[in-house]
Parts: sequence; C-alpha cells; structure tokens
Amino acid sequence: MANAVEKIKVWFRFTPREGWFPQDTEGLWATKLSADTARVQNVAFLQDGVAEGDVVRFQTDADGRHWAVGRVSASGNCTIRVVPIPSGPLGRSPQAVHQRLSPFGLGGEVFSEEFPMVAVNVPANADFSGIKKLLNRGKEGGWWHFEVGCGNDAWWGA
Repeated sequence: MANAVEKIKVWFRFTPREGWFPQDTEGLWATKLSADTARVQNVAFLQDGVAEGDVVRFQTDADGRHWAVGRVSASGNCTIRVVPIPSGPLGRSPQAVHQRLSPFGLGGEVFSEEFPMVAVNVPANADFSGIKKLLNRGKEGGWWHFEVGCGNDAWWGA
C-alpha cells in the first residue's frame, strides 16, 4: 500500500545577497497536495517570502526537481532568522538562542556549526508583540542579529 502522504523537496530560486551565502537555490521539504501544489514543512534559511505551512505551486523539470513558481496561500506563520553574535553574552550558541525563545514555545533549525543561524517558525497564533520585543531587546543587548524572512500584516502591526 502506498504512503498517502508524499513528502517532496520544493526548490526555490533567488538572487544571492552580497556578503551572504553564495547559494541561489534552497530546497524545502513539503507535503504534496496535488500534481502541482505542496505545503511547506520546514523553515527557510535563505528564501524570503515563504513560511512553514504555506501552500506553494511548483513545476517539475525534466530531472524531476520541483521548482516553486508562487505561493497559493499563506499559513499566517512567520519566518525569523537569528544569528548569535560571537562576542556577545550568548557567544555562538544556538542553544542559548533556543532558550531565550522557549517561553514563546518557539523552536528552530540550526544552519550549521560554522554558522549557527537559527531559522524559527513563528506560528500565526503566537505572541507577535512579545516576540518582537524580545528580538529587539536581544539586538540592543548584543545577543544577536535577526531578520524577518517572511512576515505578515499581523506581525508588522504588532
């Protein structure tokens, strides 16, 4: 019997940012919903404008790779990326970043040991205002740098 839930990797293309990673693609795991749509299942480290739970449309190339061509629907979730400042009070510790975010029930994925950026999914029902205050306090306190990879009206208005 075939597995009813098919996991696929959906690839995104983007222009690399100067002074950032040289990659121009990122693959995100997704649950296939139809012949050309899938729900994103993890947090983007590099791709902006997509969050966990979003439904994207894709096209499959001759090599079988699924390339994102647009977002069908937004989940309401947001994507935040946090990089601890090595000389700051958290050092290079992604665990310390997780610990600071844990009161909000947030977890995240770590890019690598060499570059301990934490990509965080912020659920649509999270305390956006409180999370933003913590992120800004950490930035001002020299704990980390952060960026919003995917925000929504509720996030920006909080």
